[in-house]
Amino acid sequence: MSPRIALRDITLFERHVAFVRPFRFGAVTVNAAPQAFVRVELEVEGKGVFVGASAELMVPKWFDKRPHLAIGDTVNELRQSLAIAKELYRAQSGFISAFGLHAACIGDQMKACADADIPPLAASFGPAEIDKAVLDALLRGLGTDFFTGMKANVAGLTARLAPDLGADDIATFLASRHRLERVALRHTVGLDDVIEGEGGVADPRENSGARYFKLKMNGDPAADAARLTRIGNALTTLPYDYQVTLDANEQYADLNALGALVDRLDNDSALAPIASRLLYIEQPMPRDITRESPLGNLSSRSFIIDEADDNWDAFPAAKALGYRGISSKSCKGFYKSIANATRAAAWSAQGVNHFITGEDLTCQAGLAVQQDLALGALIGATHAERNGHHYVDGFGTAPAEEAEAFLNAHPDLYRRDGDETIRLSIHDGDLLTGSLTSAGFASGVHPDWSVLSPLQLASSDHSQTKVLQES
Repeated sequence: MSPRIALRDITLFERHVAFVRPFRFGAVTVNAAPQAFVRVELEVEGKGVFVGASAELMVPKWFDKRPHLAIGDTVNELRQSLAIAKELYRAQSGFISAFGLHAACIGDQMKACADADIPPLAASFGPAEIDKAVLDALLRGLGTDFFTGMKANVAGLTARLAPDLGADDIATFLASRHRLERVALRHTVGLDDVIEGEGGVADPRENSGARYFKLKMNGDPAADAARLTRIGNALTTLPYDYQVTLDANEQYADLNALGALVDRLDNDSALAPIASRLLYIEQPMPRDITRESPLGNLSSRSFIIDEADDNWDAFPAAKALGYRGISSKSCKGFYKSIANATRAAAWSAQGVNHFITGEDLTCQAGLAVQQDLALGALIGATHAERNGHHYVDGFGTAPAEEAEAFLNAHPDLYRRDGDETIRLSIHDGDLLTGSLTSAGFASGVHPDWSVLSPLQLASSDHSQTKVLQES
């Protein structure tokens, strides 16, 4: 029997985060975004009441790319998703398992968000963040770390929401897990990032010695091929071998456009530095078109879904279309990531390789990057996109004392730079996970709650939207 918990309170906060360089992906350029924080008070049966926490950047125009929505509108959807989830979770009474709490609320969350015209991917954001904070409090109450706790399935995760899996499949998968001691960093190359020379993709001061690169595309086969050729030429100057992934963020209109790109990758010798080291192509087409478009012969290349992963059945549906993989992002729900990793292992054992990847929607230093890194190290993601350190200066606008506390608690994960800024510590292109084994969900400390602002739900005059557009 997994420990039983009862939620006593949830408080939602946010913090403005400014970027040090524009991050352009898909059809949007982001210069700043608010980071959401969740604080829960949780009673662990027979143990007492404990505090848990989580954090995640509320990235505009990723969860919902509908063109009629302003940048600020898509951020406000995420705030709404959190607020709706908060009320649904707080309405649960009595003791229940941590996963049971998620399972009891997720259906009503999706319905309430649909009624508010919030799409499923954004609807998942609220429960994802609350679930992380709940697990953090539970693990603190038990005095155990994330890896030990999940190996024993203290959350009580079952196949209740994944009926294609056997009753014991997830627990068996978790029991087999061992923490990866190192996870390689995959360096993101945004559409506005420098390619050649100083500050370019091969500059070690920019790529932090990464051996893996994630290259953004804009959906135009000819333009993308030309840009990838330039990137490939730059990467060949590295003094070591490398591998790449491609991410279109739903920008390829259909299979014809995607086929034109794959044809270039297969036949254009100028693209050999990319094509010969290509691991997979991520979410090339819009999520609605993806669901209606079997890959056919294109599946000779490995494709994964990301934005189309907006429900518990998304991976089996994508598999039937010819996709081999799916992304893990804690902002989409860590329980679902574990279920998908279980599926990938089971399908691969049947003879055709399927996989789960580590992707990052600009997880910031502190709670967000640590919890997402721990999740990847649990499910076996040997390399993961890590772009928060590239687009944000250290801990950003967090107080110096807060950054110092994280450095002291996790000296293998952070370092003090020459200008006294505390940053991620990258070891030969890898992040170390040793200090993520403190009691709780991958963090020995919490943020300074006293300096965070309450979550800013949008007002009817859309003033918040205006502020975000001007950032």
